[in-house]
Amino acid sequence: MVKKLFYYALGLIFILCIISLDLSATYSIVAYDKGNGQIGVAVQSHWFSVGSLVLWAESGVGAVATQSFVEPSYGPLGLELMRTGKSAQLALKGLLASDPHADVRQVAMVDIRCNVAVHTGKMCISEAGHCSKKYSGGAFTCQANMMEKNTVWKAMQKAYENTKGELVDRLLAALEAAEAEGGDIRGKQSAAILVVRVKPSGSPWNDRIYDLRVDDHMSPLKELRRLVTVAKAYNHMNRGDGYLTVNKTEDALREYSTAMKIYPGNPEMMFWPAVTMASSGKVEQSVPLFKKVFIQDRRWAELLKRLPAVGQFPKDKALMKRILSLVPNKKR
Repeated sequence: MVKKLFYYALGLIFILCIISLDLSATYSIVAYDKGNGQIGVAVQSHWFSVGSLVLWAESGVGAVATQSFVEPSYGPLGLELMRTGKSAQLALKGLLASDPHADVRQVAMVDIRCNVAVHTGKMCISEAGHCSKKYSGGAFTCQANMMEKNTVWKAMQKAYENTKGELVDRLLAALEAAEAEGGDIRGKQSAAILVVRVKPSGSPWNDRIYDLRVDDHMSPLKELRRLVTVAKAYNHMNRGDGYLTVNKTEDALREYSTAMKIYPGNPEMMFWPAVTMASSGKVEQSVPLFKKVFIQDRRWAELLKRLPAVGQFPKDKALMKRILSLVPNKKR
């Protein structure tokens, strides 16, 4: 009887230990892209808000993905060790050595010296595995657990290597390839991407290029791709604003035009380029854009009226009247 109670208690303790851990079975990719000067990490899982647990990256340091029975401290501690000069391999080795549950962890790290390290514990739920590669253009590692097939991580590698564009495009392609290969055996729920610059600018808020999360969605990767497109457009808008601040009007218009092409139909993307055009004497070029904006929402016309007072539009009554004449009459 005592022996039975002992094994019952032991089993209960084991179950409680497992419950206390976040079972974030997932697939992820961590990568360093020399050509773009960026480090990034991306993830998808059947787990709520997986990005808040798995993804970690810091400009000038590296990136970490911590998953399976997640121990979130691998993220900040891994970055801290790499910040002090430890390679990705030494950082991961040290954390695993001090973790009594290393056999259920799956962790990947990349540092700014292009070192890559990955661990898949022997007790990670199958299908589980990883593949990594260091090459002249960078380094990356793909890892997954609780997958439908053991071919997921290799499919991610192939997609990453065969995709061109920004690092965010390559990371997203890897996630989509994993899903196409079967993905998480439980299905899908959330996804996230985090990309930072390799070289810090001294302004941390400018070093985070993409930080996007889909916490709960029927098609998280489809939604993540949409958000990546929107983020790309706003990155160009922000650069345009920067040029405009230092009176580089033509450069600003170029960035604004690129944003409009990426995300057409958004009034924000049309309004500010139209304002810049009209302010710099290109009034007739601005007219079609103002028309489209005002048709979508008359409130943009009210915003326009406020700009001259803060130096964002000429104090020219004739010009203002010309632009406001484009506002459609209210329907009766």
